[in-house]
Amino acid sequence: QVQLVESGGGLVQAGGSLRLSCAPSKTIFSINRMGWYRQAPGKQRELVADIRTGDSTNYADSVKGRFTISRDNAKNTVYLQMNSLKPEDTAVYYCNADLKESLVTWYRDYWGQGTQVTVSS
Repeated sequence: QVQLVESGGGLVQAGGSLRLSCAPSKTIFSINRMGWYRQAPGKQRELVADIRTGDSTNYADSVKGRFTISRDNAKNTVYLQMNSLKPEDTAVYYCNADLKESLVTWYRDYWGQGTQVTVSS
């Protein structure tokens, strides 16, 4: 069973930057869409950004102009560069991918375990 492995979270002061990374734990056949979601305490999980085959991207209004999502197709890795961080960006960030493990499996949704991002004021 493939897992999504995230890294890059941590504690940063307001105005600072962090970069999150996410990749499958083993070689997979194909990835369609990859994205990042976040969940703050007491709130619902929300889409932060995603990137599809062909590199079309989509961002939440709250992060436009500050966050950039990108992917390295050779490494099957997705990145989230977060600049000008605000205290309201504090949340657990989850990687999500629509991927096909092998030639004989279907595309399905996978989630990472989450990485904490804390922005202090």
